[in-house]
Amino acid sequence: MSLRIGDVAPNFKADTSIGEIDFYEFLGDSWGVLFSHPADYTPVCTTELGRTAALKGEFEKRNVKVLALSVDSAESHKGWIKDINETQNTNVEFPIIADEDKKIADLYDMIHPNASETLTVRSLFIISPDKKVKLMLTYPASTGRNFNEVLRVIDSLQLTANYSVATPADWEDGQDVVVANSIKTEDIPAKFPKGHKVIKPYLRTTPQPNR
Repeated sequence: MSLRIGDVAPNFKADTSIGEIDFYEFLGDSWGVLFSHPADYTPVCTTELGRTAALKGEFEKRNVKVLALSVDSAESHKGWIKDINETQNTNVEFPIIADEDKKIADLYDMIHPNASETLTVRSLFIISPDKKVKLMLTYPASTGRNFNEVLRVIDSLQLTANYSVATPADWEDGQDVVVANSIKTEDIPAKFPKGHKVIKPYLRTTPQPNR
């Protein structure tokens, strides 16, 4: 059965570039980003892991821990990390999971036979502190991920987890948000004292409440 948004993210134990980990223990009370790569020493993924390492501070301030995964060995990962650090001018410190038997790839439905019967597709999962899958993105091998978008989604998920709001198209942190339809219009002033606009009865906006 395929993993879907809202499902509990499966736990696992694995060898990684930084040693053995238990996934749940590694995450603790943090949010998590788990993203997979077809194999080590692949060009697009080299740039992605470098970009992720460069964004270390952005992930940390959002209380997010990052893990990558590839079907190669932990020793292979360590060699690849040297290349990543050299070519991307960064320092990869987050773990890269070794999934040689593809058990984790199967748990997270990362093998798409029509793309490849042996390699993991390039899937990315955002996981909340209660270990629920909050977002799933899958990219083809030829297209690099947009990590600004990953951070934007994390900002949205963390905001909407704490307030009765949603974020509109192209929303970025600091912009107005949409009041949830579960809130009656007459109740908005008490709940969102910064003000609001009624564009349509079903479309009400308010300044971002945690700003």
